[in-house]
Amino acid sequence: QRDEHHPPAAQSGAAPRGGLIAVVKVTYVEHTGAEHLIDVPQGVSLMRGAVDSETPGIVGECGGQMACGTCHVYLDEPWLTKSGPRSAFEAGMLALSDNTRDNSRLACQIRASEALEGIVVRTPASQP
Repeated sequence: QRDEHHPPAAQSGAAPRGGLIAVVKVTYVEHTGAEHLIDVPQGVSLMRGAVDSETPGIVGECGGQMACGTCHVYLDEPWLTKSGPRSAFEAGMLALSDNTRDNSRLACQIRASEALEGIVVRTPASQP
């Protein structure tokens, strides 16, 4: 099952390039296997893209301040490498989760970019 959502450019906050808002296609996969294909403006966090589009599985209670861990996601290769390394603070926040794996990240710490076009983000069965 695939759900597609394209947020209005006016809500994106991304800078226009050539009159158009540059977006990255992100597939959020729920633990049930349901997929949601979302256009996330470049420069916007993957957490914000999910929350703004009401994508299930990512809560973002702290609004992206890395204070709650409710945007925990799993990234497979090559996306894990392309998303960049975890900071020490992010690693500490993830250590508080029962569902942490080697490929765990906080979606609030990953910004949509051209390098992440087509990224697949998987959500755990539950958030903290």
